Amino acid sequence: MLNHNYTRYFKRLPVKRYALVCMLSLLGTIATAQQTSVSSPDGTLTVKLDLKNGHLFYQVELEGKTMLEASPLGLQSKTINLSDNLRPIAEKRGEILTNYNEPKIKRSQVQYKANELRYVLENTSKQQIEVTFRVSNNNIAFRYYVPQVGEPANFALIKENSGFKFPLVTTTFLTAQASPMIGWMKTKPSYEEEYQADQALGVPSKYGVGYTFPALFHVGDRGWVLVSETGVSSAYCASKLSEGTKDGLYSISFPEEGENNGIGRAAPTISLPGYTPWRTLTVGSSLKPIVETTIPFDVVEPQYPASKKYEFGRATWSWLEWQDGSINFEDQKKFIDLSASMGYEFVLIDNWWDTKIGHEKIEQLVAYGKERGVGICLWYNSNGFWNDAPQTPKNKMNTSIARKAEMQWMQHVGIKGIKVDFFGGDKQETLKLYEDILSDANDYGLTVIFHGCTLPRGWERMYPNFVGSEAVLASENLIFTQHANDTEAFNATLHPFIRNAVAAMDFGPVLLNKRHNRENSGGTIRKTTETFQLATAILFQTPVQNFGLTPNNLQEMPTHVINFMKQVPTTWDETVFIDGYPGKYVILARRKNDTWYIAGINAEGKEKTVSVNLPMLSTDAVQLIDDNIARESKQKQIRLSKTKSIKLTLQPEGAVVLIGK
Repeated sequence: MLNHNYTRYFKRLPVKRYALVCMLSLLGTIATAQQTSVSSPDGTLTVKLDLKNGHLFYQVELEGKTMLEASPLGLQSKTINLSDNLRPIAEKRGEILTNYNEPKIKRSQVQYKANELRYVLENTSKQQIEVTFRVSNNNIAFRYYVPQVGEPANFALIKENSGFKFPLVTTTFLTAQASPMIGWMKTKPSYEEEYQADQALGVPSKYGVGYTFPALFHVGDRGWVLVSETGVSSAYCASKLSEGTKDGLYSISFPEEGENNGIGRAAPTISLPGYTPWRTLTVGSSLKPIVETTIPFDVVEPQYPASKKYEFGRATWSWLEWQDGSINFEDQKKFIDLSASMGYEFVLIDNWWDTKIGHEKIEQLVAYGKERGVGICLWYNSNGFWNDAPQTPKNKMNTSIARKAEMQWMQHVGIKGIKVDFFGGDKQETLKLYEDILSDANDYGLTVIFHGCTLPRGWERMYPNFVGSEAVLASENLIFTQHANDTEAFNATLHPFIRNAVAAMDFGPVLLNKRHNRENSGGTIRKTTETFQLATAILFQTPVQNFGLTPNNLQEMPTHVINFMKQVPTTWDETVFIDGYPGKYVILARRKNDTWYIAGINAEGKEKTVSVNLPMLSTDAVQLIDDNIARESKQKQIRLSKTKSIKLTLQPEGAVVLIGK
């Protein structure tokens, strides 16, 4: 007989968000199996669930090969254990078919097709938990639903048991989570640590507190798995991976207690009935599904309507090369002129503008920019109390009253967007601040970029005015240290496979100065070629690119370099992975309307020749930008063979760029 409480619960299951081609419900404790499975529409990717002695595990197979061994599932609070003594009570299956448009991600039109399994269990106290798996071709998303049973209206977690148990043949591409309240002015964690490539399972992280999402795993000759999460809002915290064990188990781990200057619970509390975020796995026999995945956006929904049609595009950013000294009225006019001469939509004015320029003169700059067709974006400190970063404007984004007053002024004078910096970590408390800034900014028609911040988790689709986040060891480090320049090529070949595969990345690419300072005559030394820098405008995806161009580049760079930077888009209709290996090289194609932009970069320290096929091109003639043996950028027109094949030669720390239709 069907449990009465469960009958009422099933009636509450949300159905409006699913386009279900068919659905079969198997209800009742007798009919529900201890083992079950769900596969992708093409049948190649399978998740197997197994209830062993009251503990639930899942296993992942791709074309019959084990990509993830038996891995634990479940949730725990101080009083309720939803990972032990479980028994199945129901199973529900369906097919998901969703079509959506999203201009801010790597593919503007997406069709998501998946098979879904909802597996409902209860513990000895009759508290229920539902585990949902959605399996599409090459992608898995899973989450938990906890209904309210009895009086308690919330579920204060102490642990999420979700784990990822990799075969021993696996190597890892991971970046360490930083300890809280360390680094410059106690601004970590900020997702700005270096990646360690092709490491063995279970190698301790730099700080001993686990690894940030996303995380890439190479399962020997079987293929690749990219692990991340999506759909994270103020209803939960942002999570990370634990330290790994020698036998290959990595688990979901919550923020550290010291984050956000110790304010707020480290573990999340769910309001009942409630969901956890989605844990995602992209699984492929090659790297192609990893680079092209849209799973972070497939399983989430917009959280509020856009208050206006938001504009994206290109910006100049004086602070990157000219630093704090450029935050004055006259220099910002120069960068408005630079943006106007390039046909760019925006200028970003960075920290200290409130004291070094002032609100009144910002209004004058807005008017000057409007005359020249250039919009103004402004930097803000998120603080608050969570670190010691001194840059102003401060105490403008951390409370609702101050934030709305400042945004009302911005709307009145015509500011286009904001960049908010120096957040305090990943706690639920901090996630609420991100969400509140985004929601309020939408009310006043402002786009938002986050800096010194967490990884965005599905936010491009969830929040219509969200643009992108740093959450990477970004271009500012090229100015700060020579080491960043020495390793620039290596890091750049990682991002399309890992960080930028799951979310927009505000990197600040294309630094054409040979020396990273205002005069282009001192400071750190760029090791990569000009063509390499152009290639990053294609490789690094975000709908607003804050480019590292400076006025002197117009006179110092070859004409074809400047012309390319005038035409390169920032939003894309399609992304296709062509070839590469993380940390060594990458060749990637992106389409805007009917034009393809193809970029390849080389981090291997020696000249590399790669034969590629480009079947997406309909014409034979393409523009080629590459480097000669003297590492100078050159452009010419070439013709492809009838098979659309070509040999590309990439210089060390150099690149190729192809443009064609």
